[in-house]
Amino acid sequence: MGLKTYDPSKVIITFGAHSVKGYADGTFVNVEQMSDGVSSEAGADGEVARAMSTDKRMKVTLTLQQTSESNAVLSDAYDRDQISGGSYIMPISITDKRGKSLFASAQAWIVKKPNSEFGKELSTREWEIHTANAIYTVGGN
Repeated sequence: MGLKTYDPSKVIITFGAHSVKGYADGTFVNVEQMSDGVSSEAGADGEVARAMSTDKRMKVTLTLQQTSESNAVLSDAYDRDQISGGSYIMPISITDKRGKSLFASAQAWIVKKPNSEFGKELSTREWEIHTANAIYTVGGN
């Protein structure tokens, strides 16, 4: 067994041409399928049937520091999408350069701007991004 190492600074996130920076402490990105890939049902006699979902949408949640310059870039992308009537769709990618995890979609959009808190301590901004079809590989390090 070899020693494996994960390095959060080697997780590269891009939205459009922008390299996202200013990740929050703790979990800074979460990728999840919006629908189950397979559903199943058991009949009264116990026969089981499966249905394969054609819904390949994904949800990406980015958690950034309040001070991250990427907040302004993402805010601008949301505004442009709203002004254009939904035509400002951007590619997104998330790559672990020290591992084998990969996420990429040519069609991503920001669902809404994050809540903003201001206080004595720094806070975070949580961006919800949805995508159409995506390449999604969960790999190890």
